[in-house]
Amino acid sequence: MITFFSTLHERHAPEFEFFRGARVPCFEVPARAAFVRDELVARGHELRTPAHDSAPLLPRVHARRYLDFLETAWSQWLEADSANAAVQPFPSVWPVRSLRSDVEPADFTARLGLYSMDNGTPLVAGTWAAAKAAADAAASAAALVGSGTRSAFCATRPPGHHAGADFMGGYCFLNNAAIAAEALRAGGCGRVAILDVDYHHGNGTQSVFYRRSDVLFASIHGDPRTEYPFYLGHADETGEGPGAGFNLNLPLPPGTTADEWFSALEVARDRILEFAADALVVSLGLDTYADDPISKFALHATDFRRLGTRLARLGLPTVLVLEGGYATKELGVNAANVLDGFEGA
Repeated sequence: MITFFSTLHERHAPEFEFFRGARVPCFEVPARAAFVRDELVARGHELRTPAHDSAPLLPRVHARRYLDFLETAWSQWLEADSANAAVQPFPSVWPVRSLRSDVEPADFTARLGLYSMDNGTPLVAGTWAAAKAAADAAASAAALVGSGTRSAFCATRPPGHHAGADFMGGYCFLNNAAIAAEALRAGGCGRVAILDVDYHHGNGTQSVFYRRSDVLFASIHGDPRTEYPFYLGHADETGEGPGAGFNLNLPLPPGTTADEWFSALEVARDRILEFAADALVVSLGLDTYADDPISKFALHATDFRRLGTRLARLGLPTVLVLEGGYATKELGVNAANVLDGFEGA
């Protein structure tokens, strides 16, 4: 399968994050993409550098104010204090509920809180370059699939599905799956389905399309009562206004087995077929793996080949976008198994 990969991802290499209140080494590291690249090359998949500029698509997904902040965030951080070059910035206050979010604070960490949903998504000097390269890969894959190629994969990082129109979170800055969907829509696809198979609910993607009927969002994920992102992903969230009925959440409990997970996948596939999508975008999170350090499902390497086969049987032009998966050394095998299962079908 043609795979889009950019070495610019290496520029986003923060040293630590905050995970459920504790300072820990980052789970989302450059080695994730490197293991995927190496395994795909070993199996004969073709790697390409992204060639399409996602800039015209970004305002279709993200608010202009947020994009302006994200692109210049590191320079703003340095302007606050030149010593910040050696410091990872984190927010410490957020505009929840009765607080205002329409006025940008002058203080940088307060601005960072305005555009963040958590304090576990660290910025570094190369974050924008890496995130923009991942968005370019999504645009490139969508262009390729829109021109008649059956499928394409984005072996990119940082991931994207937690990023909303005007906020970052969950290691995500630009929503690559949403960008791919918008690219497909702009290229002539009347209806696009997004299937999110990451362990964590794609809250950002849901929020972008929640009031739209041209993009169906379906997600299989850990129950948000106990799993990140906690505040979205419940089964009763089905869309609003024009989007009513075009959002499907399938939350599952910790310890879900492969057979139970694939039963949920069949529900999602049936809804996608009912929707009569012209194309499919897959948020390919691989943290459903049994040995993932921050997730609690029980899929194994062979199950990811099975997943690829099931996705291919939908018979849709398909863009697959790498999301989570933090068993780093196994990530390449699991990703390649999905692609091999898809092509083998």
